[in-house]
Amino acid sequence: MKSIAVFNNKGGVGKTSLVYHLAWMYAELQNSVLVADLDPQANLTSMFLEDDEVEELWNGDGGNTIYSALRPLLEGEGDVTIPSVIRPAPGIGLVAGDMLLSGAEDELSSQWPGCLDGKPRSFRVLSALSRAMRSAAKQVAADLILVDVGPNLGSLNRAALIAADYVVVPLAPDLYSIQGLRNLGPTLRRWRREWASRQDHNAVTNLELPSGAMRPIGYVVLQHAVRLDRPVKAYERWMDRIPGAYRSLVLEEPAVNAPSVLEDGNCLGTLKHFRSLMPLAQEARKPMFMLKAADGALGGHTYAVQDCYTDFRTLARRVMEASEETSRLSEKQ
Repeated sequence: MKSIAVFNNKGGVGKTSLVYHLAWMYAELQNSVLVADLDPQANLTSMFLEDDEVEELWNGDGGNTIYSALRPLLEGEGDVTIPSVIRPAPGIGLVAGDMLLSGAEDELSSQWPGCLDGKPRSFRVLSALSRAMRSAAKQVAADLILVDVGPNLGSLNRAALIAADYVVVPLAPDLYSIQGLRNLGPTLRRWRREWASRQDHNAVTNLELPSGAMRPIGYVVLQHAVRLDRPVKAYERWMDRIPGAYRSLVLEEPAVNAPSVLEDGNCLGTLKHFRSLMPLAQEARKPMFMLKAADGALGGHTYAVQDCYTDFRTLARRVMEASEETSRLSEKQ
């Protein structure tokens, strides 16, 4: 079982939509996938469920969400429990998000230094998200865990990221995404290094700790506009800078003579902005590539749906291939 986090500390790039559509595509490709909504905004949960369903889950106190699984541990009344898993579609399990999860930030932050002192509670708290997700994944026999997190570099995301085997970075072709890489790359390396230095201090037997690997396996360029099947000129200057910026800032590799996005092996895919499909998909509560005529996908929309399906199928396969390739390379090192 592998876990993949989709993460960028710059918001508004389409991160949650990417996780949502990848989950549906993996299910379409006959994979069993668990989706963990670890963003306190719970936008991913709202894409899968109606508001009435979300309200019933929350039930005023964190009812059946990721927060409810952590609550006994956070309140000092026990350990993390197995989260409830919702099945919005065959092959997809959802661990629902919760706005109350933001309340875990302080505890996750205060327990981070305690790991260096070998404090048992510190290791239980820092491994809680990982243990909750993996127990939920075993419950539904998931092959893959997809993790959605918020756009920040706080302690909650740190705990979520150390639980991930791999990281996919969504980017928009703009200045802000590239600038965001200046924080993202060094932070991932620091978290990986700091967690590795803490693991040796764990004295709690039979406590399954996350590996803290969080290996970057590539980036996805989202929501670029196209004209005659090419990005419009306003975006081209930023598209041209992405490969070099990703190499130098995330991978710490030379950026000299970096290829174009379309030729870059680190680019998992480019997804154009399917502007007219998203409102239809939100109304139908299904992914864009599954829209039918009954959902309003008529005329030119039909071809856009087909293109969307092809793009996400290619991307889903590329993500899996990149994770396997990265795993092989790490085993040789």
